[in-house]
Amino acid sequence: MTVSLVFLTLLMVTFGGWLVWPSFNARPWESQAVAEGPAVTQPEGMTAGRVGLVVFLAVVTSLFALTISAYMMRMEISGDWRPLPVPGLLWFNTGALLLGSLALQWAWNGAQQGDDFALEKGLLVGGVGTWAFVLGQLVVWYQLIAAGYYMASNPANAFFYLLTALHGLHLLGGLVVWARLLVRRHQGAAPVALCSRMELCTLYWHYLLVIWFILFGLLLFG
Repeated sequence: MTVSLVFLTLLMVTFGGWLVWPSFNARPWESQAVAEGPAVTQPEGMTAGRVGLVVFLAVVTSLFALTISAYMMRMEISGDWRPLPVPGLLWFNTGALLLGSLALQWAWNGAQQGDDFALEKGLLVGGVGTWAFVLGQLVVWYQLIAAGYYMASNPANAFFYLLTALHGLHLLGGLVVWARLLVRRHQGAAPVALCSRMELCTLYWHYLLVIWFILFGLLLFG
């Protein structure tokens, strides 16, 4: 349990540091150059979007840390814990989420470089990969319920549904932002105009990917 909490804390510090670092690293004359020219891909400092994402990730990290702590304590203190079999589809779902995260990184790089092709294709593939993950998780639920692994029949079952539901809901929230980015791009927004939003969206996806790796590891070895 301690290892998981320490890892989640380090994860939050890493992503938070990534977001706030430009505000410490940027020089006044660079900020002035950004204001006077088109180089909007230079560090923008501690923007409202970055502050909001840091605060939100802190809350999400606390939520998952508490839930994972409860999972591990419940597993250790009771003899009625019967681990779920790990459906093979979870491996495919993990690959789909990884693909979505990498594709959004590609899109973010495209936005920074003014590459329309990379931005559009990266956004599209990122969304498709993420939707494949979410729908795949629903199929996993259906398979487990059909096999008799109901939420109320075992504490391990209940925690599996709880953890995957929490993760899935956060991804769905991210997909709302993704959809707005896609709409803005189709309305003609230039890549550089989407750069800041792409940065926040991509980092959020990377964060949820790492969270999923932690949850998947718990299911495999718990």
